[in-house]
Amino acid sequence: MVAKCVLNVILINIIFTKLERQGLIMTKVRTRFAPSPTGRMHVGNLRTALYAYLIAKHENGDFLLRIEDTDQERFFDEALDIIYRTMKATGLEHDEGPDKDGGVGPYVQSERQAQGIYMKYAKMLVEKGEAYYCFCDKERLESLRQTVVGEDGESKEIVVYDKHCLSLSREEVEANLAAGKPFVIRQNNPREGSTTFHDELYGDVTVPNEELDDMILMKSDGFPTYNFANVVDDHLMGITHVVRGNEYISSSPKYTRLYEAFGWEEPKYIHCPLITDENHKKLSKRSGHASFEDLIEQGFVAEAVVNYVALLGWSPEDNREIFSLDELVKVFDYHRIGKSPAVFDINKLRWMNGEYLKAMDDEKFFEIAEPYIRKVIKKDLDLRKIAALVKTRIEVLPEIEGHIDFFEELPEYDTAMYTHKKMKTNSENSLAILKEMLPMLEAIDDYSAENLHDRVMEFVADKGIKNGLALWPLRTAVSGKQMTPGGAFEIMDIIGRDESIARIRKGIEMLEKELG
Repeated sequence: MVAKCVLNVILINIIFTKLERQGLIMTKVRTRFAPSPTGRMHVGNLRTALYAYLIAKHENGDFLLRIEDTDQERFFDEALDIIYRTMKATGLEHDEGPDKDGGVGPYVQSERQAQGIYMKYAKMLVEKGEAYYCFCDKERLESLRQTVVGEDGESKEIVVYDKHCLSLSREEVEANLAAGKPFVIRQNNPREGSTTFHDELYGDVTVPNEELDDMILMKSDGFPTYNFANVVDDHLMGITHVVRGNEYISSSPKYTRLYEAFGWEEPKYIHCPLITDENHKKLSKRSGHASFEDLIEQGFVAEAVVNYVALLGWSPEDNREIFSLDELVKVFDYHRIGKSPAVFDINKLRWMNGEYLKAMDDEKFFEIAEPYIRKVIKKDLDLRKIAALVKTRIEVLPEIEGHIDFFEELPEYDTAMYTHKKMKTNSENSLAILKEMLPMLEAIDDYSAENLHDRVMEFVADKGIKNGLALWPLRTAVSGKQMTPGGAFEIMDIIGRDESIARIRKGIEMLEKELG
């Protein structure tokens, strides 16, 4: 009876698989982001998370968060907090993870290791002859070291294992285990034939089996290697699409061999292109903008970073560049990911960030701009009005400080600033205009920008002069700068009547001194 039930299950699985491959049954898309908590989140890792999220959400699938902490030497708790903070800040909300059990947990590899999951499957491969115990010590492994020349022409030393322990009898293996001799479990790769791995972007990649080393599956400390844990976890968690960097494509045939050894169906693989700096070198920490937190600290907003990272290797059907996360979900097609390295252009990101700041709700902008404004402005001024003026003038938040310092204190400036060819102003007519406007400005109580505009425009009309002849000297006097966010009226509104009058008088005094 049991045998009959097992046979029925096998037949059902075979039929289901055939129907699925013919497109008659759709499996729910499930992707995962599996970071190692070893430091700040690199832009490349953020892109992996983003693409995995977009692939899942585009198909109404599930996006999982799995913590790969098998590298205990590099693990530290703060990095785990960084992962959660980054995911929250970028809006990449996971459907399952350490804090959201979806029935296939634990979602932390060290917890899975403690449950014996990896050792169980490693021993399963040993029983099938697809893996074996290796008891070789460091000295013997060192003797196998050899120098090879890579595709880049650089020489490097590697250890190619010679299958020495594969020849051990079952009795010898059991005796070594009973004696507590340290061991690893290695994959038993064939030396003849070839293995073909399929990538959704690169197509079929075929590698001669003689190039496949018998890689370690379980380390001597009882933890799985990265590659082995990935395969086991992806299968048990039902992952259908795996997104990762193309630096892993060379090791991918080993993944295929593991799936074949277990008799499992492989997920679809999407290997993303390398991200380089402007010099076409791999984007490194030394660039100063290699991690998400680096960029946030430099005054970029999370939405702009996500938008820009989406375009590092992927392009939409049209030339559009600005996308919200929801819009990316709708249009994202992973088949449009390119193969060529993606250049991280910090100036392009700065432009994009500026576009996000311009489009941002005023209240939200003030919330993120206020700390930068308060670094400069100590007086009791309307900070919201200052924020509104700089909003369209900056690309990153730290630029705010350089745009608003004159509100706090009139800077030292040269009277040559009063001369402007286009406005047809010079020191002489600037002095005359300021002296004529001063009594009118002193008589005004309402220093709102609107009222100032109306009164000064009346003055201009009465005098029959061009706007610039009055406005350039006025703005120069109240700001002491050639470039300002906002014009004279907005500036005077913010600094108030008394400070405005004092600055205009200072301008008159400077011009009179210059002209003698």
